[in-house]
Amino acid sequence: MRILKYPRPFFMIVLVNVIGFGLLYFYKTPYDHKILLAGLSMILLIGAGYFTIRKVKLGEDYLFLIAGMLSSIGIIMLYRLNMTLGFKQLIWFGMGIGLFFASCFLYRKIQVWERLTYFYPALSLLLFAATMFFGRSIKGAKNWIVIGQFSIQPSEGVKIIFVFFIAAFLKHYEKQLKELVVFHFKMLKVKPLHILMGIAYMHFAFMVIQREWGTAVLLLLVYFMLIYVYIDSNRFLLVNGILAAAGGLGGVIFVNHVRVRVDAWLNPWADIAGKGYQITQSLFAIGSGGFFGTGLGLGRPDFIPEVSTDFIFSAICEEMGILGGVSVVLLYFILAYRGFKIALYATDYFAKILALGLTLIFGFQTFIIIGGVIKLIPLTGITMPFISYGGSSLSINFIALGVLQALSAGCQEEKEAFDGVRK
Repeated sequence: MRILKYPRPFFMIVLVNVIGFGLLYFYKTPYDHKILLAGLSMILLIGAGYFTIRKVKLGEDYLFLIAGMLSSIGIIMLYRLNMTLGFKQLIWFGMGIGLFFASCFLYRKIQVWERLTYFYPALSLLLFAATMFFGRSIKGAKNWIVIGQFSIQPSEGVKIIFVFFIAAFLKHYEKQLKELVVFHFKMLKVKPLHILMGIAYMHFAFMVIQREWGTAVLLLLVYFMLIYVYIDSNRFLLVNGILAAAGGLGGVIFVNHVRVRVDAWLNPWADIAGKGYQITQSLFAIGSGGFFGTGLGLGRPDFIPEVSTDFIFSAICEEMGILGGVSVVLLYFILAYRGFKIALYATDYFAKILALGLTLIFGFQTFIIIGGVIKLIPLTGITMPFISYGGSSLSINFIALGVLQALSAGCQEEKEAFDGVRK
C-alpha cells in the first residue's frame, strides 16, 4: 500500500503552528488548553485538505499550502490580539476549506461558465441592490448585510463575479468585435468594447456609491491589466486611463473622506492625533519591531486602530519583525507565481483569462493593503488575503482559490492526455 508523503512545506506549516500557538499558550497564566487545541485543529485541517488534493489528484498542490501558511500566521496573530476573534477566524477557516473544495468541484462539474456572460453583471446588480435596500452602514460604508448574528459583505463576492464576466466577455471578444450590437428601441449601434467598458464602470460606480473606494481601485487595476493583456487597442487603454484619472481626481476634490485619506498620506505628521493617527501608529509599530520583532505577545499592537483587519500587517511586523513581514510578502509572491503559471499553461482562452484575473485579485489586493500601511499609497479599507479577520473575505478568498485549483487540475489533465498521445 502506497503511503502519501507530505512535502517539506507542509512540515514548515506544522512548525509555524507549533511555535506560534506554543508561545501563545505560555504567554498568560492560567494556561488555556484551548489554544493548543486551536493549533492542533489548524494542523489537522491543513493536513486533511492537502491529503484530499493529492488523493483526488486536483492538480497544483502548493496553492493550498501557501494559503494554509498565510492563514496560520493570520490566526496566530488574531489569537494574540483577541482570542474571541481568533476562535471565530478558525471556524471560518474550516468553513473556507469546505468552500474551497466545493468551488473546485462545482467549477469542474458545471461546464457553462463561459456562456453566462451577461448573467454575471446581472448578479452583481442584484447584490448591489440588496446591499442598498437591506444593508447596514458600518464605519461609514454601507456594504454589510446583517442576518441575525452574522454579517455578510456582498462586495467581496462581486470581485470574483467581475473577473468571471471579463473572462466570459473576452472569450467571445473576436466574434463580438465583428458584429455591432443593436438596441432595437432606438436602433443605437454600440461596439462590444463600449459594452465591456460600460459594464466595468458600472461595477466601479457600485463600489463608489457604497464608499468602497478600495474595492473600486482593486477592480479597476484588474480590469486595466486584463484589457492591456488581451485587447490590442492603445486608444481604448488611453480612454480608460483618462476616465480613471478623472474619477480619482474627482474623488479627491469632491469626496471628503477620500480627501482626508490623501491628506493623511501626504503628511500624517501634521495632525498626528487626528486624521494621521492610523498611519503614524502603523509606522511606529513597524519601526519598533526592528528586524526580528519584539516577540509574539510582547509588542503593543493595541495602539493601532483596526489592527485585526486593515493593519494586521503592522502587528505582524512589530512582533515578528521586518523579516516576518518580508516572509509574508514573499508568500504572496509565490502564490501569484503559481497563479500566473496556471494561466500560462491553460489552453482554453476562458481559463487563461480567469486564472490571470483571480491571481491579479490576490496580488493587487495585497499590494493595496500593504502599500497603505507602510505609507506607500493612501490607505484603503480592504483586507489582507487569508490573514485579516473577516468571514466574508476569507470565504471568498478560498472560493477564488478553489477555482484556481480547478483550473490547475484541468491543465494537469490536458498535459497527461498530451503526454499519452505522444507515447
